[in-house]
Amino acid sequence: MTFVSDHHFPRHSHDQFGVGIIVAGGQRSWSGLGTVRATAGDVIMVNPGEIHDGAPLDGAAREWQIIYLDPAVVAREAEEEFAGPSEIVRPVARDPLLARRVTELFRSLVAGHSDPLEREERLLRSIVCLFRRHGTAKFISRGSSPSVARAVSRIDSSPETQVSLAELAALSGVSRYQLLRAFSREVGVTPHAYLIQRRVCLAQRFLAEGQSPAQAALQAGFSDQSHMTRAFVRQVGVTPGCYRAAVA
Repeated sequence: MTFVSDHHFPRHSHDQFGVGIIVAGGQRSWSGLGTVRATAGDVIMVNPGEIHDGAPLDGAAREWQIIYLDPAVVAREAEEEFAGPSEIVRPVARDPLLARRVTELFRSLVAGHSDPLEREERLLRSIVCLFRRHGTAKFISRGSSPSVARAVSRIDSSPETQVSLAELAALSGVSRYQLLRAFSREVGVTPHAYLIQRRVCLAQRFLAEGQSPAQAALQAGFSDQSHMTRAFVRQVGVTPGCYRAAVA
């Protein structure tokens, strides 16, 4: 959710974990650590049931984006990567990496065209980053570099079908975060980025066969033609229509 407000929120709590970014302005909050201040670019965080309030700095409206995560979702995402209870230890942090992860997740959640694999990747990255850098749970370091050959083979064999990070990890016999790190290291891109590349290649083949951009988008596994067009232009440098005309 995105908020722009000069409202003074009284002390209250939420049933979910909250993690967000101050986009503009600033906020003063009471927390278990005392009064804290957050300004543009800072990450704001809260645990379920944790009492806090919020007031604008200098009385001016502030803007923030925040994501509320159900504790069951956090537990499910973190169970393979952490030992011990998941609890955030600070309400505010200046952490550019976490801010980038949360911003990417927020954009995926609000974008109607985002791919399920993309959302899964970004949710997992955000939760692991959050609790590894600002949580009490112990990160489990397994030390081994898993092979991603089976995951690559699965994507190559059927790029037009939906696939989850959980499915790819199960094929590789590792946790989802292990696969995500190893895939990025060995292939050079994330599983989602690789999947989109393979779908664009598939769309090129369909366009060369004479299919319309709308038909090619559907056959290649994109959610709609506009989604394909964005990916196509980014990878090929021209629109699907221009590509189809050139190879006709």
